[in-house]
Amino acid sequence: MSNEMQNMNSPFLEEIKKNSGLTIAIGIIVLLMGFLAMGSPLIAGLSVALMVGVMLIIGGIGQLVFAVKAGKGIFAIIIAILMIIVGGYMILNPASSLASLTIFLAAYLIVSGIFEALLAFQVKPAKGWGWELFNGIISILLGAMIWNQFPISGAWAIGILFGVKLLFSGWTLIMFGLAARAMATEASGIA
Repeated sequence: MSNEMQNMNSPFLEEIKKNSGLTIAIGIIVLLMGFLAMGSPLIAGLSVALMVGVMLIIGGIGQLVFAVKAGKGIFAIIIAILMIIVGGYMILNPASSLASLTIFLAAYLIVSGIFEALLAFQVKPAKGWGWELFNGIISILLGAMIWNQFPISGAWAIGILFGVKLLFSGWTLIMFGLAARAMATEASGIA
């Protein structure tokens, strides 16, 4: 490789190495947040309910401004106002909001599991149909477990699932950062 190419690649490779460290650090933080969420699922669940409330208020305000400025009509304004009201309710009553989210989660898991199982039987001769069936059965069982343990499941279901999601996201960031670092080290060794 020419001297000019090495000079061009060197700052680029250094930037990758520097950012891979940041990616790994963020991944570790997200991974730890996942453990914390799973360790206190009620607090994590309430936080999710509050965040959904905040997002609904922000979305409702944005939609209201757009509906008024664009002259979208009364239905768009009503929907925006409902979003703001529901978001405000979720912020003021996070425990009951968490219960509602838990019911929706249980229903979603059961319905999606049924459709996944049906899909598995539709593609049955295809390779991997058994995994789709297994996935559907697991979804149905999780939904039924959350439903059967309601209202107690409202205290843990959303928080645990959010914690698991954070764990996998953190682990993915760590692996991505390590892979980027390895590629940069390998590329600088070649250069």
